[in-house]
Amino acid sequence: MKPEDVIGIYDREGPAWAATRDRRLTERPWIDRALAIAPHPRGRKRVLDLGCGAGRPLAQYLLDCGAQVTGADASRPMIELFARTVPRAVALHADMRTLRLSQDFDFVLAWDSFFHLSPDDQRAMFPVFAAHLAPGGVLLFTSGPEAGEAIGRIGESDLYHASLSPQEYRSLFDTHGFEELGFWPEEPACGGRTIWMARRT
Repeated sequence: MKPEDVIGIYDREGPAWAATRDRRLTERPWIDRALAIAPHPRGRKRVLDLGCGAGRPLAQYLLDCGAQVTGADASRPMIELFARTVPRAVALHADMRTLRLSQDFDFVLAWDSFFHLSPDDQRAMFPVFAAHLAPGGVLLFTSGPEAGEAIGRIGESDLYHASLSPQEYRSLFDTHGFEELGFWPEEPACGGRTIWMARRT
């Protein structure tokens, strides 16, 4: 199992998984906090959802909160499902690793998606995050609690996950102009996810 397999696995397994995804929105406290902190100098807050999947519950909730949402996903079946599920959002078939949009956002979200990248690709994402965040914009992502690789499961397929160490994420924040706002390792109120929040300075 390799990180290069992830997109193909979501092509194959993602739509069926999306139909059964937990929609209780345990993520809401962190989404709400990020929205409250994110700037909005030009009206509605602009959110970039990287690895957006099918759009529910997160993109739908962001839209319901009044945000403008752009979703990007490297899996064509998933972004097509996103476009149907949340038609008020902008849907982009794009790999987050090579994203080069000619706009910035108030809030960049990489929830349950960033951790499918290899360690080297995760390191290379921090300039991408910075390039797509307005000054003062908020970054929210999930990782593992410590450095390492793990294999999860989706449908009938194994699925790659990886994480850097907390110390390395903090070093990347410093290098790329981010201020850490919060770190919640293995948060029990959010299904054991490890959550990071940072602001572009």
